[in-house]
Amino acid sequence: MNLLAAGHDSGMIVFKLERERPAFSVTADSVFYVKDRFLRTFDYSTQKDTQLIPIRRPGANSLNQAPRSLSYSPTESAVLVCSDTDGGSYELYVVPKDSHGRGDSVQEAKRGVGGSAVFVARNRFAVLEKSTNQVLVKNLKNEIVKKSLLPIATDAIFYAGTGNLLCRAEDRVVIFDLQQRIILGDLQTSFVRYVVWSQDMESVALLSKHSIIIADKKLAHRCTLHETIRVKSGAWDDNGVFIYTTLTHIKYCLPNGDSGIIKTLDVPVYVTKIFGNTIFCLERDGKNRPIIIDSTEYVFKLSLLRKRYDQVMSMIKNSELCGQAMIAYLQQKGFPQVALYFVKDERTRFNLALESGNIEKALESAKKIDEKDHWYRLGVEALRQGNAGIVEYAYQKTKNFERLSFHYLITGNLDKLSKMMKIAEVKNDVMGQFHDALYLGDIRERVKILENVGHLPLAYITASVHGLHDIAERLAAELGDNVPSLPEGRKPSLLIPPNPVLSAGDWPLLMVSKGIFEGGLDDTGRDADEDYEEAADADWGEGLDIADVDNLQNGDISAVLNEEDDDVHPENDEGGWDLEDLDLPPDAETPKAASNARSSVFVAPTLGMPVSQIWVQRSSLAAEHAASGNFDTAMRLLSRQLGIRNFAPLKSQFIDLHMGSHSYLRGFTSAPVISVAIERGWSESASPNVRGPPALIFDFSQLEEKLKAGYKATTAGKFSEALKHFLAILHTIPLIVVETRREVDEVKELVIIAKEYVLALQMELKRREMKDDPIRQQELAAYFTHCTLQLPHTRLALQNAMTVCFKAQNLSTAANFARRLLETNPSNENQARQARQVLQAAERNMKDATQLNYDFRNPFVVCGATYVPIYRGQKDVTCPYCGTHFVLSQQGQLCNVCDLAAVGSDASGLLCSPSQVR
Repeated sequence: MNLLAAGHDSGMIVFKLERERPAFSVTADSVFYVKDRFLRTFDYSTQKDTQLIPIRRPGANSLNQAPRSLSYSPTESAVLVCSDTDGGSYELYVVPKDSHGRGDSVQEAKRGVGGSAVFVARNRFAVLEKSTNQVLVKNLKNEIVKKSLLPIATDAIFYAGTGNLLCRAEDRVVIFDLQQRIILGDLQTSFVRYVVWSQDMESVALLSKHSIIIADKKLAHRCTLHETIRVKSGAWDDNGVFIYTTLTHIKYCLPNGDSGIIKTLDVPVYVTKIFGNTIFCLERDGKNRPIIIDSTEYVFKLSLLRKRYDQVMSMIKNSELCGQAMIAYLQQKGFPQVALYFVKDERTRFNLALESGNIEKALESAKKIDEKDHWYRLGVEALRQGNAGIVEYAYQKTKNFERLSFHYLITGNLDKLSKMMKIAEVKNDVMGQFHDALYLGDIRERVKILENVGHLPLAYITASVHGLHDIAERLAAELGDNVPSLPEGRKPSLLIPPNPVLSAGDWPLLMVSKGIFEGGLDDTGRDADEDYEEAADADWGEGLDIADVDNLQNGDISAVLNEEDDDVHPENDEGGWDLEDLDLPPDAETPKAASNARSSVFVAPTLGMPVSQIWVQRSSLAAEHAASGNFDTAMRLLSRQLGIRNFAPLKSQFIDLHMGSHSYLRGFTSAPVISVAIERGWSESASPNVRGPPALIFDFSQLEEKLKAGYKATTAGKFSEALKHFLAILHTIPLIVVETRREVDEVKELVIIAKEYVLALQMELKRREMKDDPIRQQELAAYFTHCTLQLPHTRLALQNAMTVCFKAQNLSTAANFARRLLETNPSNENQARQARQVLQAAERNMKDATQLNYDFRNPFVVCGATYVPIYRGQKDVTCPYCGTHFVLSQQGQLCNVCDLAAVGSDASGLLCSPSQVR
């Protein structure tokens, strides 16, 4: 009676009074668990259950206060029993060595309060103190030895190796090193209930309510498995397969995430240990129960996954592995050649044989099925493999004379092609006969066909063009006045196919060693010498019975094509060798696959990873992703690193990077060009197996040249041209790659320089547009002087602002600019003289005629969008790429300076060198 139901108007709620999962801890050869207020142990080798010690005074239990977890230290024979009593508590027991089998010695436990408690060393255990989010390391005397603050808000801790803890939060788990106080691994998960480590501590299974996450010892994710019903328990077997239980099944999970059902359960059980085919479990009443399972299925799949093909072949021979599920699995995983040996149905065998390219098995099945569609598909696959004999045989079986004629043409078999023309004549197939005559280049036959069907003008023209004057004269006499005239001045071309140099057979195949599944599992034994027969002389028989058809009359086709496919050969009355026919079974007259194809099917080498993909995997630099042609990831990197949202200005750079990092070689006329990746820093001594980074067309020296050109245009007053140069620098820097940290600093400094000039030039161009607003002109001229420019340009900006303000009678402001200009010690005497004159004139009347939004005494930066000052202390937002400041209303807008990034967006910063990620 562990369930309680409470009904209400709209339904019912079921409560569980007591926790049903026994608390247990597994050691090498035994499991310690709690049952009926006693600590017990079960030995796996002898299957003996022993009561050790009472763990709590009788009557001390209250509802739902049973032990939740148990941790055991084998060297000290110490046991930690944790429960939810008092909001979380633990009891420490030391099991006397002489208590085995007695279980009546009562000892006082050492108790303490804590959310979780686990052993982390031989004589040390860790206790979670939730209130302070720290872990207390204690000795066996229950004395605090060490305190460590946990890196995340932890609600439970689990063992993760000596000195390590696995800390669980609501949505993640981390491995925490108590000695170094660092995080060794981190993984986002759903709420984890149980943690199961493999014996070698290399793998861990994190069990949630409806999912299982498999990870390695550093919490690197391997796979996730989802279940529709609750996951109850699990354990690792000796092969590295995780076996787990749900409410109703025992299941397995392979390292790649493939899963399946092993056994159906009547009642829920909790797996404690797995030895071979035996699973040891605890039932809800605390009884140990061994369950025998059949591990063949998952061991077979694991062998396929790990490419242990010798073991796979042995299991196929010795096991009864079958069923549509296994066949579908093998097809899905790319092993149709293995699934072929599980199938008895000929149609399924035929499909699997075609999928795996096993033309032998496909031919065997096609002969047994003997349907037109299957022969057609066999012919298509044989043509793809270049197996001319089977192609011919398949076309013969389907009576596909058009394809058969063309097949004889492309293989150069003119003898059989001429027989096909005779067969077409016998069948009254005029078009087929004419096509065969075209293929053979038989002019007289073509004229004869045209004449027989009444096309005398065409017959005359054909004979005339090809020089058959005797036939042409006879046809001209028949046509009389209707003789067609040939075009004058035109030279006719002869429609005669080239003569075959060699009558081709099967395509040559490489002689390679036979794969483990090729022949090793065949039912029929073959001699070793047969594996290396010469395929060129393979006898395919005469399945079509293309006999001597010269003397046949039209319509007399029965001797050529027997509708029942009887192997009846016409008798030849002439002499010959007088060899008697052998009484052979019917299969002897059907073709076999070419022996070199059968014995040594060439398995093409696995396609290597493209160089562009290697570049993407090894790099976090956007320029190298763009060079590889992977523009999507390049844009995502720039968005994450620099907050870039507008990629239109970078389109041409992306294309140039990709084109510049590849060269293109011409192949054959009909073949596509070959793309060759160009690597940065390649040399002849470099290893061919080590790929370098892509060669990039942009480098820092180019930016320096653009900077000089921008300076020169600014000095000359060509502000629009200068603005283009500095914007080009800002649009190139995100796709630049440098080698050293010093160069990284120079690139970042160049961003600031280009940003200052772009902002200054934009304000100056804006000022020149506002001729009707003298106040705004003065303000923009004043702001121009506060941009960080080269000293000659700063002097020119100060002189310009001084002149504009002096003309507008803002003498006080003009005097400030004159004073600042003189402080720069201008080398140009005209600038110095003009500044002194302005100062003298302003001293007589140090006033401003108009009020400007400009206070040179209060430090400020200029907004890149509104061109207003943002004084010190005012809140602002910045561009994550160029660093330009903006007023708060520009949050989320596109930066007006760089025209790339979104103002105020989060970004990790410029990444332009491999040295930044090492």
